[in-house]
Amino acid sequence: MAEVGIPVAVVGLGEVGRAIARAAAASPLLRLVAAADPAAGIAGRPLDRLLGAPAGGLTVLGDAGQAIAAARGGVVLLATTSAFERALPLVERAVRGGCSVVTTCEELAYPWLDHEAEAEALDALCEANGVAVVGTGVNPGFALDRLPAFLAQVVGEVRHVHAVRVVDLAKRRDALRRKVGCGLDEAAFRAADERGELGHAGLSQSAALAAAGCGIEVDEVEEELSPLLAEEAGEGLRPGQVAGVHQEARAFAEGREVVRLELVLALGAERPRDELELDADPPLRLVVPGGIPGEAATVHAVLHAALAVGERHGLLTVLDLPAGR
Repeated sequence: MAEVGIPVAVVGLGEVGRAIARAAAASPLLRLVAAADPAAGIAGRPLDRLLGAPAGGLTVLGDAGQAIAAARGGVVLLATTSAFERALPLVERAVRGGCSVVTTCEELAYPWLDHEAEAEALDALCEANGVAVVGTGVNPGFALDRLPAFLAQVVGEVRHVHAVRVVDLAKRRDALRRKVGCGLDEAAFRAADERGELGHAGLSQSAALAAAGCGIEVDEVEEELSPLLAEEAGEGLRPGQVAGVHQEARAFAEGREVVRLELVLALGAERPRDELELDADPPLRLVVPGGIPGEAATVHAVLHAALAVGERHGLLTVLDLPAGR
């Protein structure tokens, strides 16, 4: 009797990776065949114990190559890093192993922005092996880029895109708080920012992707990160410590701003939401009170993409995937 479901392997079993693995194991349309993470103390453990959910009797592998081999002809779900250059060797290994790749790597959402030559080479490698690679999630991958592109289908020329995502970090995982420097003093924040250690990866990629999806050709993208300081004690902070960040990416065409994306990640952030405005004919404004749930939405975005990439070849963006399921 033939086995049912697209074979998938999860590589990277941090908090998001484990959530992806749980959802993949429970999906009737996917078949979880392997999970790998080289972290000490994880490899060799029963996967169901790590996930706290049934996982088909699998054991966590320490070698991603074994997971790729098990998923040959299927899809590798990669949740290891935000950086394109760090993800690339593993992505190429999976492609050469006959697997498509769906990844949460933020810089792979639109790698042509900063890594054009490498992106073109990866596209050619995918075509040569008859597989596809796509980066997805909620941000980048939906809230600030795919959603504006979707709305642009029902308007005329889009002159400007303005999107705001406000997230209350009190309701999110600790790793995200560390990523934005919560608890640092301002001087330590500035130093860490100079080292490139802070901020949410992928916002510039989202700006370029939003522009492309709205039919706007951009010349450059600028990004800025500013700390939000606690004004009073609370949430484990003293006054003056970093409570979050305001991050902004702006895309320009012939010197004119055409996209502005604002991301607020802060403990106790007021009015969490996703808000989008298109300056177009007719103009559109959309608000999602409370915002799109980050981790859960990312998991579902990855799984839906895994179901769609098998019919496609090359290095893709989420704009190449079906608008619906």
